[in-house]
Amino acid sequence: MQTSNGVKFLYIIVGILLLVLLMGMSIVYGYTDTSIQVAVRAFKNFDGSNEHIVIQSVRLPRALIAAAVGASLAIAGVLAQTLTKNPLASPSILGINSGAGFAVVMAVTIFNISSLQAFAWISFLGAAIAAFSVYAIGSIGREGLSPMKLTLAGAAMAALFASCTQGLLVMNEAALEQVMFWLAGSVAGRKMEILFSVLPYMTLGIVLALLLAPKLNILLMGEDVAKGLGLRTAIVKLAAGLAVIILAGSAVAVAGPIGFIGIVIPHLSRKLIGIDHRWLIPFSGIMGGMLLTAADIGARYIIMPQEVPVGVMTAVIGTPFFIYIARKGFNPS
Repeated sequence: MQTSNGVKFLYIIVGILLLVLLMGMSIVYGYTDTSIQVAVRAFKNFDGSNEHIVIQSVRLPRALIAAAVGASLAIAGVLAQTLTKNPLASPSILGINSGAGFAVVMAVTIFNISSLQAFAWISFLGAAIAAFSVYAIGSIGREGLSPMKLTLAGAAMAALFASCTQGLLVMNEAALEQVMFWLAGSVAGRKMEILFSVLPYMTLGIVLALLLAPKLNILLMGEDVAKGLGLRTAIVKLAAGLAVIILAGSAVAVAGPIGFIGIVIPHLSRKLIGIDHRWLIPFSGIMGGMLLTAADIGARYIIMPQEVPVGVMTAVIGTPFFIYIARKGFNPS
């Protein structure tokens, strides 16, 4: 049964409210004992106390980064699945996150680069190299590109980049401690500066995805039908691929290679709001922010006073769903 536009709009409003609620919980709850009243006073009447410093300097950036990274990865997952017609397509499964992560680790270990702005561009470069490599490998053969070949090529490239990353870290033990927690995927300890350095790119990627939404709806009808309707499919695919690279590269530059959000959220969003990308893309962004923020809150309590990297939490959530989708198959239309 089709979901009406009014119901879709209601879903988006409820999703925004839940995301704001989760971000508020992220600001209030954690190892340092605070309350809603303390959080409000930290912004209205900052007094320099430890609790106020933690809220303003640690938890607020963390909540904003989790929401932004989750939204970026979820939208990238929607675009990847639509482009490839592959239920398992996502920046992590296609090796894009691993490529971006490898590029950043190489910059740190070999070239001693520490600039946040440089991290963003290096992450984009690694994501682009990974994406084009997976596409090229998946296209080899007489039968051409297929969802299964694309998934296998992505898995192979992800394994290659992961092995190269580990090799770099073994050769440079000083960098191991610096990037190991980042490689597991984490928003802990990130400052507002790193978010500000990639926020323009995240915004560009999201805006590009929203502009492509009507064209992606046509692309779902099939290549021949889309061309018959006058759609320049090559340009649309190239623009959507560019959006995936920008969004995934930005997310990795901030939080490391966090997996499974790009798989889980698009499928859940389609169940709730349908396949119209004009609604699916913004709703997936909201849901992605909700999932990563909730996972980050949970990561604080598993082994308190220490923390589990949020990438581990998303893997625990996403692995059963990944197996379910792999067994069930995919029909986006």
